[in-house]
Amino acid sequence: MPTDTYTQRVLALACQRGLLRASHLHELGIARVVLSRLTASGQLERVGRGVYRLPERGGSEHESLATIALKVPQAVFCLLTALQIHELTTQLPRQVWIAMPQGSHAPKMDYPPVKMVQFSGEAYATGVEVVQVDQVALRVYGVAKTVADCFKHRNKIGLDVAIEALKDALAQRKATADDLWRFAKICRVANVMRPYLEALGHGG
Repeated sequence: MPTDTYTQRVLALACQRGLLRASHLHELGIARVVLSRLTASGQLERVGRGVYRLPERGGSEHESLATIALKVPQAVFCLLTALQIHELTTQLPRQVWIAMPQGSHAPKMDYPPVKMVQFSGEAYATGVEVVQVDQVALRVYGVAKTVADCFKHRNKIGLDVAIEALKDALAQRKATADDLWRFAKICRVANVMRPYLEALGHGG
């Protein structure tokens, strides 16, 4: 196949996918050197190790999340990053928080900085939602699961953040009290969350 045809196919794929991985080319039987050539000529832009995009796309605020979702398929966005995705915090976390199955190794990323927490069993597998960002599917814990996680990991992120997330989730009707109770039990923080739910008029 002529080189310019490879170029057109790669650029079309980048346009379609938003973010392009070297492995996507491998599936099409196109050599990685095409990526290097397109990057050198300015037709593609490298946004992370093995991840590329069209330069005119510019990065959305969630581009770093899309990069992680492509490189670490098992990752589920959690805690402060999940709060950010669900618009339940005004804070912009310095690191991207991801949950991985127990025993996982932290992913090696040039950028963005990643903070990994390990979840096991039901605490990892339940409450996962999929949202589309930059044509990439992001796996993120739903609001009720995220609030329960915030209480579970209050020593890492601060109890004040967890309480604020709980209040906002209920006030903005992004989670029901029943859902919050269900995930409080799954995450084994029902006793920790009970006084705060009761104070807000949602006793279990």
